[in-house]
Amino acid sequence: MIQAAYLHIPFCSQICYYCDFNKVFFKGQPVNEYLQAIETEMEQTVVRYPTQKLDTIFVGGGTPTVLEMDQLDFFLNAIHKRLPFTAGEVEFTFEANPNELSREKLQLLKDAGVNRLSFGVQTFDHELLKKIGRTHRRDDVFQIIGIAQDIGFANISVDLMYGLPGQTLPQLRDSLNMAFALNIQHISAYSLIVEPKTVFYNLMRKGKLSLPSQEEEANMYEVIMEEMEKNGYKQYEISNYTRPGFESHHNLTYWSNEEYYGFGAGAHSYVAGMRNANAGPIKKYIDLVEKTGEAYIERHVVTEQEQKEEEMFLGLRKIEGISKQRFMEKFHCPVHEVFHEPIEQEKQKGLLEETETHIRLTHQGKLLGNEVFQAFIGVI
Repeated sequence: MIQAAYLHIPFCSQICYYCDFNKVFFKGQPVNEYLQAIETEMEQTVVRYPTQKLDTIFVGGGTPTVLEMDQLDFFLNAIHKRLPFTAGEVEFTFEANPNELSREKLQLLKDAGVNRLSFGVQTFDHELLKKIGRTHRRDDVFQIIGIAQDIGFANISVDLMYGLPGQTLPQLRDSLNMAFALNIQHISAYSLIVEPKTVFYNLMRKGKLSLPSQEEEANMYEVIMEEMEKNGYKQYEISNYTRPGFESHHNLTYWSNEEYYGFGAGAHSYVAGMRNANAGPIKKYIDLVEKTGEAYIERHVVTEQEQKEEEMFLGLRKIEGISKQRFMEKFHCPVHEVFHEPIEQEKQKGLLEETETHIRLTHQGKLLGNEVFQAFIGVI
């Protein structure tokens, strides 16, 4: 049963140098037509692949809050009309940039049932913000989160990044301390990955991108884990930390390898045993939805072998790891029957450990997660 939906708003007022998500500049785009198309896609998809009730809705981008008030109101109403959920019983998240929100927009979101905000902060260091193409400043973060808390938002997350060009450990510690001072419920901390088709990728190819060494980046990750624990944030996934009871249920859907809707240009979905990718270009997306009610350009039936592999490399991202009982219930065979060899190999390397109920990454395994995940691909 599908219990999660992701909606993609691809518009931005500024393109960050590291971002490889599907996005375009807001000005001059057919925004109203796009919002109508995403409503149509929601309506038609739920008819084709019905579900009883969603537990989590996540609106990402791009920058969803770049929408003007009337556009945002239309979009929120469309979500209420087309998706099956009960207000107050769903985790309803909106991504936002700190300097692109007003009290009025926040109140509109709150009134529409949005109860979780995820702010793209990345760093509190002004020079680093300039280096990565961000337009907000430290004060913007404190101001808008203060307003959100005043309005009544009690589930707020911020994204931080480490391994940024020229970033030092003192700069990272300063950003962590600033995040802790916000008194928020959730923090994500991701290492910079230089992706193709980004400004950073082009700079790297020209030899103009100076990044911390692998050892420095590993030290940063160690510091993040230590400081989060000291300040009351429990690590529940490789890059995510929470106060008790505020885990991201939406992201847990992905890591638990469950199915989910994906709406909007460039969105991905996993429904009826198929992983799907929507058209990315805005006009192509709108045209496809108008003609067929959907925008798939890629469809892949996930084999049982792939499901088992995904169960491992997604589930091992969670700090609790893979539940042996859940694997048995899902695939009707013990996890060791399928993956005994890679499990034992990674345990011998000191990267995996096993309890009576779970298989999980060790501390060293967290530092070398991608190496561990790779061990479970193509072994069946």
